[in-house]
Amino acid sequence: MKQKIYTFLKSDSAGGILLIFATLLALLLVNSPFSDIYTSILHVPVEVRIGALHIDKTLHHWVSDGLMAIFFLVIGLEVKREILEGHLSSFSQVILPAIAAIGGIIVPALIYTLFNGGDPTAMRGWAIPTATDIAFALGILSLLPRVPVSLKIFLMALAIIDDLGAIIIIALFYTTELSMLSIYVASTSLIVLILFNRLGFSKKSIFFMAGLVLWVSVLKSGVHATIAGVLFALTIPLSAKDETKKDFSPLKEIEHGLHPWITFFILPMFAFVNAGVDMRNLSADEALGNVPLGIALGLFLGKQLGVFGLSWLAIKLKIASMPRDSSWLMLYGVSVLTGIGFTMSLFVDSLAFVDDRLFAYADKLAILLGTLISAIFGYIILKFAILQKEHNEKKSL
Repeated sequence: MKQKIYTFLKSDSAGGILLIFATLLALLLVNSPFSDIYTSILHVPVEVRIGALHIDKTLHHWVSDGLMAIFFLVIGLEVKREILEGHLSSFSQVILPAIAAIGGIIVPALIYTLFNGGDPTAMRGWAIPTATDIAFALGILSLLPRVPVSLKIFLMALAIIDDLGAIIIIALFYTTELSMLSIYVASTSLIVLILFNRLGFSKKSIFFMAGLVLWVSVLKSGVHATIAGVLFALTIPLSAKDETKKDFSPLKEIEHGLHPWITFFILPMFAFVNAGVDMRNLSADEALGNVPLGIALGLFLGKQLGVFGLSWLAIKLKIASMPRDSSWLMLYGVSVLTGIGFTMSLFVDSLAFVDDRLFAYADKLAILLGTLISAIFGYIILKFAILQKEHNEKKSL
């Protein structure tokens, strides 16, 4: 039994399965007689006070501003590592996923705008269908045998660039009124962290103390606190020497140490507190409103059209090359999987529409439906493409 649990936890699909479980649990609770308990859990006040410093937020906001900052810290670490020595370290490796990611941001945003262009309130959600949930998408891909490694690398690189795009969008478009004092403190903290890096400091505890100051000051500044996680990540050294002059990687150690927490706690917790869609009073008109249609079609149609369309164009123009051992149908199947927005789309939704009741939860329901349809169709297309490839290989023998 222990061996089975260990095998499950080590599998690529474990995180996706936990996300689904957390989502279903939230949906069951909020649409049952226990809905008041679920709602009261989300609004439990949690307060931290140290002298004049006072942070008072509900559990829901602590998850969004605190735990998600750790999630974005790991994204920042992944981006830095991939740029320095990984799948984004050379032009030939980055060009196709970069072009595909741009298409996957622009086309869904255009589809959403097509439905909501005349409504300023609704237009705050234009970025919701532009996001891809890397954990869930890779989890679906891992369920398929014989998927070319090149396609997994393509999807991973695309999702990382996509996340980088989401970070820029959050910083530029979802920032409230700024506190200049907090901005000054955050800037000073960031300069200190950069100096730690340049002077060759290797103790992770020193970086984390300065990183905590950076997070608190960004939280108080009006810029979303998750940006602090990314900025902090970029200052962590990839390589350093410990007290015994032995080489090690603070960046990789932090990334590997936090990864299980992200997979098995932070993302499922975020899904649990954000996926509670109350459908008991949701009418057909609300479910088929412009906002949910823009989100669902942006995720399912917009992502695949943008990713596959620009990928096809780049390959045909010989700007980039087809991922090795794959086919057009396989590439299309992966493009459909990028419509799995889930946690990232829910996160942007929570920034765009602070009041969950604004669109009667239809916006969140659209994210779940767009994600589900993308996952199912992407899986079916890739399964067929793999079987087709196996059949052709047998015929050629």
